Amino acid sequence: MSTDPETTETSPAEGAEATRDTVADAAEDTGTGTDAGEGPGGADGGPAGESSAADGADTDAESTDAGAGAGEAATAEGAEGAEVTEAAGEATAEAAAAPELSEAAAELLAQRLERERIERRKAEKAGPIAAGTKLSGTAADLLAAVRAVESGEKPVATAFTGPEPAPRRPATPEAVRRPQPVTAEPGAPAGETVASVRQVLVEGGAPESLAAQVAAALGEGADDQLREDPWQLLRVPGVRPEQADGFARALLGAECAPDDERRGRSVTGWLLEQAALAGHTALEASALTAAMAKQGVPDPDAATQSAIAEGEVLVFQDALDEPAVPVQRTDDEAEEEERPVRVLIGLERYALAEESLADGLAKLINSVPKEDGSAADWERAGGAKGSTGELIRAVAGHGLVLHTGGEASLEEPAALLHTAAGFGLRAWAAAYSPVGRDRFAALLTRSGGTAGAAPGDGPQVATVAGLLAGSAGVEGPGRDADGALDLDLLVVLDAPQLDVETAALLTESLPDGARLVLAGDPAVLWSAGPGRVFADLLAARACPHVVSRRPDLGPVGELVSGIGIGELNQVEAPGKEVVIVPVRDAGEAVHRTVQLVADSVPRVIGVPAEQTTVITPGHGGAAGTRALNVALKERLNPGPGRFGGFDPGDRVAYSPTPGRTVVGQVVKADAEGLHLSCAGEPVVVPKERVEQSVRHGWALTAHQAVGARWPAVVVVLPGDAAQALSRPWVYTAFSRADRHLSVVHGVDQALPRAVAEIPAKPRTTRLPVLLRPQVPAGS
Repeated sequence: MSTDPETTETSPAEGAEATRDTVADAAEDTGTGTDAGEGPGGADGGPAGESSAADGADTDAESTDAGAGAGEAATAEGAEGAEVTEAAGEATAEAAAAPELSEAAAELLAQRLERERIERRKAEKAGPIAAGTKLSGTAADLLAAVRAVESGEKPVATAFTGPEPAPRRPATPEAVRRPQPVTAEPGAPAGETVASVRQVLVEGGAPESLAAQVAAALGEGADDQLREDPWQLLRVPGVRPEQADGFARALLGAECAPDDERRGRSVTGWLLEQAALAGHTALEASALTAAMAKQGVPDPDAATQSAIAEGEVLVFQDALDEPAVPVQRTDDEAEEEERPVRVLIGLERYALAEESLADGLAKLINSVPKEDGSAADWERAGGAKGSTGELIRAVAGHGLVLHTGGEASLEEPAALLHTAAGFGLRAWAAAYSPVGRDRFAALLTRSGGTAGAAPGDGPQVATVAGLLAGSAGVEGPGRDADGALDLDLLVVLDAPQLDVETAALLTESLPDGARLVLAGDPAVLWSAGPGRVFADLLAARACPHVVSRRPDLGPVGELVSGIGIGELNQVEAPGKEVVIVPVRDAGEAVHRTVQLVADSVPRVIGVPAEQTTVITPGHGGAAGTRALNVALKERLNPGPGRFGGFDPGDRVAYSPTPGRTVVGQVVKADAEGLHLSCAGEPVVVPKERVEQSVRHGWALTAHQAVGARWPAVVVVLPGDAAQALSRPWVYTAFSRADRHLSVVHGVDQALPRAVAEIPAKPRTTRLPVLLRPQVPAGS
């Protein structure tokens, strides 16, 4: 590897060693916002968004910033193992009501209908919470109280009464990841409702701009609800407990107190929402109560019980795995000993999605696939060499199959799709991003498909979002008369990016007899939304798993393969495919990045600037995406930024819905809004949504870049981002490059240490427990 496109070779580790004594101490600059999605929880592994090392969606480019109440909130933009915060006050400055997403209306409507069906399924199985295992302390009290309320033995008011502790001064609030924007549902709240809510907000000193979001969150009678319970303001993304406290004090006066039951319930729900942003679908009861104590709730146990009694959160009692080595016990001991359990608290939204997903996966695992093509035909096709044949044979007899591998392994799903289409199956693939969709479509064409073929003429490709939108002729196969997707085989690429809600919608949308293949690289960053669906399925071993034996070739592929097993190796790069550029400080990192993109890479490597992407750990700081995009715009497309800071020709990152980023280019701006070209498709972003959903896109975070690849990539590692690095982050960032990878290296030994020692942090999910009783023991 070369230290510059025009100089000598060295390895990443050598480059770090060479700069160890010269890297400026930029770590003190806590303004570095880091990439979301690398690990759950806070920097200490705590629950509910205590810090910024969260696994959720990228917290700046794909989020809405909102402020409320008295004061401004400092928000954090999470990365694996790092806790860094942005300047306080940015949240209030960017506050705005969430308008409708016109181009995503079809997708949102489809998702709403599917969620309604999920809720109906849940209602059919509704019943008292199963309990009875031996618990003690708070957990036992919690479950006993819930059973008492459900059985009608005690009214809510008496089931949870107890001595009130002395009021405690609220703890200093912890920094949390920047919340995502409200997803606009079809139909806006009535103007009268918004006006009445606005009046209440003004009385409480909260920004009027939150009126539409509050009305949408609380529904009819929102103004009365807000007066009765001012802490309901926490249901608006971007509002923090201390801001809701200021609002409550203004409305309630002397009646406002830290031990108010209403405050405890609202803080409980807020913490679980923060946990979802961090990737958790539920939290252990002990972790939740600890987080509540940090938010100044005097009696977290009572607040949790109150929230459960009101139906605002759900409690689950999941059995833990038996010990690997059985313990010898007498008969009397065996009778008394009961299987250990863990008590989890979660929001109904994610509980319904996870249970529906488990049902759908179990149905696929236990179903008999549709018989198109004779057994002899499948057997002949399964005779293909290597893991391609293994994949075809597995899909021939199973409704659900997992496939893992890197970029080169995509040849195998392509071969499977052609085989299935040849047997008359309606075969489709779905990619996470438009870039991934177009790349796979090109691969299908090279391997024997026909570009632009009509459905039924060969395998087709869509994005996951387009598939769920269900609009035939726009993107995807559309839906049949029963509302199911009109297909027989679906291969989902980039499967690690599936969160529980998206995965549940997919499985619920499959017709009877359909086959589902989840394919992806398990070493990349996990989903932006809650859950770790692909990893949970791999660990469950409930269905066939085919591991590709096709390695990613070339110096970049060799480097990335080593990172995947925790090794940062030196690789031979005679064509300067991998280059290390040591830097001393963030300012030099920005300068060298601009030089690489605008001059060195085009001149030496032959990749133009428009095909080069910059990836950095976070949005803030002296070398985050904001600073890099300012410098790159000044060099590549200078202009006054007449429309919200944008000019025609600007490269942008557009977030149509939370957790999803599309790279595009500004075409023009007019009264309708900002006109973009994203993956060759025209997009118009209304003026009121530009600030929330569009940012410059020459530089991205790794989570924004996942699911896409570019001919050349420049990864920027400033000194103040050392704590943000992890093996999944480095693997994802480095593997986005096809031909050339430059690493602007200023983190010294933090890079090899992250690769060797810092894996993805775990997420708390219930999917493995839910799958266990539904899958035959012999699976």
